[in-house]
Amino acid sequence: MTEPTNTQPKPESYDYLSKAQQKSEDVASQWDQDNQQWWNWYMTLAENEHDQNGPAVKPAPLSLQAPVEIDESTLAQIQDALSVPYKLSADSIEQFGRDGYIKLKNVIDPEHLRLLRQRINSILIDALGTESGLAFRSDEMMWLHDELVRHFVLSKRIAQIASELLGVQAVRLYHDNALSKEPGCGRTPWHYDYHHFPIDSLNVCTAWIPLQTIPSEMGPLAFAAGIDTYKLVKDLPFNKFDSSYDKQLGQIFADNHVPVDDGRFDLGEISFHHTLSFHTAGANRTNESRMALATTYFEDGARLVSSPTMISGEFHKFMPAIEPGDIINSEYNPVCYPTTD
Repeated sequence: MTEPTNTQPKPESYDYLSKAQQKSEDVASQWDQDNQQWWNWYMTLAENEHDQNGPAVKPAPLSLQAPVEIDESTLAQIQDALSVPYKLSADSIEQFGRDGYIKLKNVIDPEHLRLLRQRINSILIDALGTESGLAFRSDEMMWLHDELVRHFVLSKRIAQIASELLGVQAVRLYHDNALSKEPGCGRTPWHYDYHHFPIDSLNVCTAWIPLQTIPSEMGPLAFAAGIDTYKLVKDLPFNKFDSSYDKQLGQIFADNHVPVDDGRFDLGEISFHHTLSFHTAGANRTNESRMALATTYFEDGARLVSSPTMISGEFHKFMPAIEPGDIINSEYNPVCYPTTD
């Protein structure tokens, strides 16, 4: 793709790409802006033109709420609950290995998630303001400065599930990620995390934790079933300027009759998806923000890839002082399971 002339319309992605990244078709250069700008760019790559569900609602300014105050006793209860081992069945481990993802019910107390939603809402408002205009809001590395978020992100219970699903002895944290799809926001493009995370290992998975019940009209995370599904599209070239990559992925999955699990999430139910699992999410057609906390874990001993790309976003922020080829073991990548406590 050549740079548009003054007489050619510019792709929507140009509003968010730097001048340097507009001039090249490849993604070899590293991302040179912040996290929110990355999401602004990435959401332009989703195919929404042929959405059969009608127009989405229009976004409105967020409600400014008083900061959530949580006493020490409640924080201790949350920490204790998030330290209790989760009984993962052999069938669940087998399903994860076969399908590349699994949804597990009753992992987290719904009341604790309501408190977390209020806290993350406050964090996003502090970081990004309240005015409408950002269809998808995000923040990262919140665990470094918020105690409640830290209990969830470093949870022994969640990391234990990740470790057992991956079949590894120990897992470290890659990063946390608040994901708020606002009313009226369209689809999230099809993708797999192996394309995004600059981690030289297949033993990587993400826990996706809804902060409210997510019915179909709110855009729950959806999975293309089959750990080997990526092989159908591994040679498909990525396009950083428009939705053609996303559109082709969806067509290939349909042509090959790949099952897509786009069912609702109950509050307390969370999913885990493997780094090779293709996933997407629908538009938010409700009047409520669809909020989730995503935490990614990788096998202890994994290294930073030799050539990270712009698709990895601000990866240096998640692993300071780690250079290509190094073992990822910075102070921002603690071992979450097993713990020494």
